[in-house]
Amino acid sequence: MFKVLVIAYYYPPMGLSGVQRTLKFTKYMKEFDWEPTVITAGRTGYYAHDLSLLKEVEKYGINVIRTDAKDINSKLALWGTVKMPREFIRKILSYISKLLFIPDNKISWAKKAFVVASEELSKNNYDAIFVTIPPFSSFPEAVKLKEKFNIPLFVDYRDLWVGNQFNLAPTPYHKYKHKKLEYQSLRMADKVITVNRKTKENILTKYPFLSFEDIVILPHGFDPDDFDKNPSVKREKYKLVITYTGIFYEKITPKYFLQAFKKLLLERPDIARYIELHFIGHFRKENHKLVRKLKIQEYVKDFGYLNHSDTIVKMNSSDILWMMVGNGENYSTVSTGKLLEYFGTRKPIIACVPDGAAKDAAKQYGASFITEPDDVQGIKQIFIDIYNLYKSNKLPVPNEDFVAQHNRKMLAEKLTKEFQFKLKEIV
Repeated sequence: MFKVLVIAYYYPPMGLSGVQRTLKFTKYMKEFDWEPTVITAGRTGYYAHDLSLLKEVEKYGINVIRTDAKDINSKLALWGTVKMPREFIRKILSYISKLLFIPDNKISWAKKAFVVASEELSKNNYDAIFVTIPPFSSFPEAVKLKEKFNIPLFVDYRDLWVGNQFNLAPTPYHKYKHKKLEYQSLRMADKVITVNRKTKENILTKYPFLSFEDIVILPHGFDPDDFDKNPSVKREKYKLVITYTGIFYEKITPKYFLQAFKKLLLERPDIARYIELHFIGHFRKENHKLVRKLKIQEYVKDFGYLNHSDTIVKMNSSDILWMMVGNGENYSTVSTGKLLEYFGTRKPIIACVPDGAAKDAAKQYGASFITEPDDVQGIKQIFIDIYNLYKSNKLPVPNEDFVAQHNRKMLAEKLTKEFQFKLKEIV
């Protein structure tokens, strides 16, 4: 069996969608003759922890090396799960962090991970190194490992680095440093993996030394196991349940969606009274404040953060799922893991998204109602259209061929094939 060293800061018991991709890759690698060892964060403060995901790691016998560092997140470990601050406070803290740390505030952990990875590579033979970003500080450290041990390096871009819509450089100097680091790192990578075509095109445009074949697209996906083991719960069908899972930050906001529902309530109370809006994740104080301001409390249910298994049950028990991506620089490259996991439910989806990767995926899914993220009138009309289709039992069904392309096991197989192709080149 071949061996791959995986460097992933975000990994169970941390929760939220950034963890899922790497977890599922490592879960299925052994089935294709690749044994992963994951170097990840030790005890750290984070917005969500999910023991159900940790149990999955243990069940499949994935070897994990946990690495502590002297960074703020490790110090916050004393508090365990950290409450997500109000958005304006989060933005201030994020800005300060971007000023102080290049490329990000996980740099202390990344350097410690390099030391631990060096020890592991000195003791055991590995055939490949796989690093997933963000955090972007992991990539340069993985390059050092490649240079030191002469092992092929694969980098997985879950998000853009330079031009990342959530990590824009605060000054021209910072932008220069980020681009220089990314350029130097990409020069050394044996293969670049992205989650969609838009991200691939963005990287190719910025770095012409990369060829089309240097970058492989492996989209986000869903794990069929999750949906087989967590079926829906029977409930009274007198309400149409629309569910959102995840967090809100930056331009990802429930503002326009809730305003559209208020508009529906005023204009078509005969429909609004039969709709419930469910939120699973971090529905923050400012979001609750907006609900109260709009006087729609009786239609909104906040379930808080649930572990992944319980979230799947809630999704399966819903009638419609909602997601949104905001308008802004490079938001066209965003194809959230949330949307692709929604595909596993086969439920109709309301996608409030700009032109780009998420919109393309929603269209191909085939059971989507699509509008611009801030189109209040358009969202209101979607509520009406969905309700009428729901009452007549004519809600759309997804394109099964497209859904099948996002099976996590199949995507893990494709990843291991990329590992194999590189080893054959070396031989």
